[in-house]
Amino acid sequence: MQLEIINLSKSFGTKEVLKNIDFTFESGKIYGLIGRNGVGKTTFFNSLNEDIDIDSGYFYLEDEYGRNRLDIKDIGYVISTPVVPEFLTAKEFLEFFLEINKDKIINKDINYYFNLVKISKEDQNKLLRDFSHGMKNKMQILINIISNPKIILLDEPLTSLDIVVQEDMKKLFKDLKKDHIIIFSTHILELAMDLCDEIVILNHKKLEQIEKRNLNTKKYKDKIIATLKDEKNA
Repeated sequence: MQLEIINLSKSFGTKEVLKNIDFTFESGKIYGLIGRNGVGKTTFFNSLNEDIDIDSGYFYLEDEYGRNRLDIKDIGYVISTPVVPEFLTAKEFLEFFLEINKDKIINKDINYYFNLVKISKEDQNKLLRDFSHGMKNKMQILINIISNPKIILLDEPLTSLDIVVQEDMKKLFKDLKKDHIIIFSTHILELAMDLCDEIVILNHKKLEQIEKRNLNTKKYKDKIIATLKDEKNA
């Protein structure tokens, strides 16, 4: 399965953020999308998810059924600031979500899903408004896992989680990658190196894939960091 991006451009007024991007992502891999804060990683995700109007560009998904224009239902998007119905408990929210999607979801075992992301019985009965930022993020990740989209966009999903939970989520993402295209946005190079199979830099409004093994050398890593500094100052 492949996600093909053709000639993607996006500007905000006179500020050009993405320019004539051509890139192909493949299933079975986690892509680490790295770049400085404010360089346009979230804009790239919002463009794919149709949350903003783009200036130009086409998105195609090629799978066993052929090559077709990307459908929004094929995308799951975990945003950096989670939005959940805070008037519901975690259990009520998950029960509601499973009910409204019952025709599309085969496994409706609520305990299975809570165990998947290690949310305790006690926390299941808490109002979501009382959840920490990290716990809300876990619920958001869980909803996207249940929806089983072909493409999963992860916008800084681990920065609010403690080290133990981060490791649990990393394992979960690695288990998911076989049947999905996963793009993981972060500004932390070491995190991308640890989790991701491929490294893609958003630099000077373009996507550039780099050899991950090159980042194991200090000279090349310093070169990448210098390039990102140059991008921020441009």
